Amino acid sequence: MDYKATLNLPKTAFPMKANLPESEPKMLAWWEQFGMYKRLRQVAADRPLWILHDGPPYANGNIHLGHVLNKVLKDVIVKSRAMLGFNAVYVPGWDCHGLPIEHQVDKELGLDDPAVDIRRAMDPVEKRKKCREYALRYIDIQRNEFKRLGVFGDWDNPYVTMAPAYQAIIAREFGRFVGRGLVHKGLKPVHWCMHCKTALAQAEVEYEDQRTPSVWVKFPLTSVPAELQTKLAGRRAFAVIWTTTPWTLPANLAIAVHPTQSYVAVEAFGEVYIVARARVNDFLTVLGNPQHGVLGRFEGAQLVGHTFRHPWIDREGTIAAADFVAMDQGTGLVHIAPGHGEEDYELGRSLGLPIFTPVDDDGRFVPGVEHFAGLTVWDANPRIVEHLRSVGMLVAERRLDHTYPHCWRCKNPTLFRATEQWFIELDKQGFRASVLEA
Repeated sequence: MDYKATLNLPKTAFPMKANLPESEPKMLAWWEQFGMYKRLRQVAADRPLWILHDGPPYANGNIHLGHVLNKVLKDVIVKSRAMLGFNAVYVPGWDCHGLPIEHQVDKELGLDDPAVDIRRAMDPVEKRKKCREYALRYIDIQRNEFKRLGVFGDWDNPYVTMAPAYQAIIAREFGRFVGRGLVHKGLKPVHWCMHCKTALAQAEVEYEDQRTPSVWVKFPLTSVPAELQTKLAGRRAFAVIWTTTPWTLPANLAIAVHPTQSYVAVEAFGEVYIVARARVNDFLTVLGNPQHGVLGRFEGAQLVGHTFRHPWIDREGTIAAADFVAMDQGTGLVHIAPGHGEEDYELGRSLGLPIFTPVDDDGRFVPGVEHFAGLTVWDANPRIVEHLRSVGMLVAERRLDHTYPHCWRCKNPTLFRATEQWFIELDKQGFRASVLEA
């Protein structure tokens, strides 16, 4: 017996099954036909403006889960602001410049072989034309994909970085900075791919396991703390550094110590080595646990200002204080090459050192680098180790497995190298304060 007719149940026009694959496109089509976003702007025209500045995705392929997370979160925030009484405007945009788009175009044209010199494989004007066509294609594709997610925005009037009007505004504003004397060109170390011949942003770097040489190198000290000088009795004292990039040694200009850490002078094999007290046991293990004695102990600050000779180049450097010197590996002394490391660069600037980088765009040592001119940094690595051995400045060598930065495009190792960059001076003419206030 059917008792359905005897039950007083509520009735609804909503279907019992959502059937979203069919119902969602219908809802989106109705929003489009109704002009939902434009209607919302009209209704909210007299309300306070609330604008989300959209960090644009690259127009270099279909959207992925990262895009979904980014756009849905922004959509939730914009819609919540609208419900709180704001005129919440969302203007989507696309980044149309850079390696991600060039890389996809290279793949389509069959130029993504690392053996191909992409700088000469195609006329630059034709390459830019292909990149523009590719970007336009994927702007349309991504726009439809974002709209399918239900994201509200001014999809008919996005900003695209390749639009002439957009580029003109950027050039005009940059010109104003130049006119005010806020812009200068200088050197700064960046991730550099010697195969793609380009700088890489941190987000474009992938870390892969790699086996590299690690070396302990001694730098002859030309001055030492007074309390140590009396104990040397004619013996030579050396500052010992540890590095996994021997190729950066030709660019060495300083040595860093931690100012508040303790350092010791250890006598072994008739020589005196300066290392951090916290690292001395590991250092002696590297030496093979020889008979040794400790001649003195002092704070890092007492070493600051003393000088050393480069292991094989006729050049003198100074010991400097740096809080970034770690005590969990190495010797507690860090060799500083201002042209080949971020922390090295900042310390070098504070010391007034030149941003010296003897490596060219192809990753080769420039003419004038004795013994290694013309070699790539990777080919030079073992030769530098052997040269250190031949001049008696190599303390020890080990192979080390660790993660190393690689280019996302060609999958080859990158190097840190100072290249010419444009800088905007934020601390002149109250510029930083005005930017923060805005």
